[in-house]
Amino acid sequence: MEFKHESVLLGETIEQLAIRKGGIYVDGTLGGAGHSSAILDMLGNDGRLIGIDQDEEAIRAAGARLGNDSRVTIVKSNFRNMRQVLDDLQVDEVDGILLDLGVSSHQFDDPERGFSYKEDTPLDMRMDADQTLTAADIINTYTEEDLKRILREYGEEKYAGSIAARIVRTRETKEIKTTGELVDIIRSSMPEREKNKKGHPARKTFQALRIECNHELEVLTESLDDMIGSLKPGGRLCIITFHSLEDRIVKQAFLKAENPCICPPNFPVCTCGRKPLGKMKPHKPIIPTEDEVARNKRARSAKLRVFIKEM
Repeated sequence: MEFKHESVLLGETIEQLAIRKGGIYVDGTLGGAGHSSAILDMLGNDGRLIGIDQDEEAIRAAGARLGNDSRVTIVKSNFRNMRQVLDDLQVDEVDGILLDLGVSSHQFDDPERGFSYKEDTPLDMRMDADQTLTAADIINTYTEEDLKRILREYGEEKYAGSIAARIVRTRETKEIKTTGELVDIIRSSMPEREKNKKGHPARKTFQALRIECNHELEVLTESLDDMIGSLKPGGRLCIITFHSLEDRIVKQAFLKAENPCICPPNFPVCTCGRKPLGKMKPHKPIIPTEDEVARNKRARSAKLRVFIKEM
């Protein structure tokens, strides 16, 4: 299946990265290389681009798109390992880092990946096929309380309790193996009025399972300090999020880096010695234009936040 993905907030992200000719940039979620291609167009002959992705199909697609460009290094890894990747490449600091945290169109549309509630396929949802944990493992082995927590916290699912209870009852007699089986369970856990509302009734549950399966929020939380620390003075970290949980983590980390002081508010002067690492600029997230959302409905929830390292 052809790897397809339309890069969200492409122009805005490239503008905020403020590409410097001859600079070093990292695309931590390489995907189909849409953002990376635009970075290369502005990088000049002496620049360098390091692309990181954990999805083998994305790496193959990006490699084909970027060709044998000597400025490009592609590494199969998770962006949580970015500091180690840079160390291995003997790179101390970079001019810019980009993360696009959205699931690619290819991953959603390829039924074999198990991300979509529109097809009846094996429950998988792994971004990295080498990972052992699948969505089916979560559904069939987690306790009812843990399932309820995941659906409520990661999916903001109103009917988390009833869905978790029905999952547990169902698996007592038969292992739940496919997306179609899970969709049926979700539908049967909701009142009739909910099934007729706009949007698929399984959307929130599938989002929650994907986040848990790939440890998405944990990875993001653990990575931000290292990425800020890997920037050169004046370097920029640009992160595109697609739901409120991700955006909150990024916003809080950027604000903490902007004002790391831990002194009590009533202290007349700072005594902790923690200095600002840079600024989140602008303070409000950048969102897609109406035209982009009309062209690509998956862009509607996207937010771009930018952190600029202290000079």
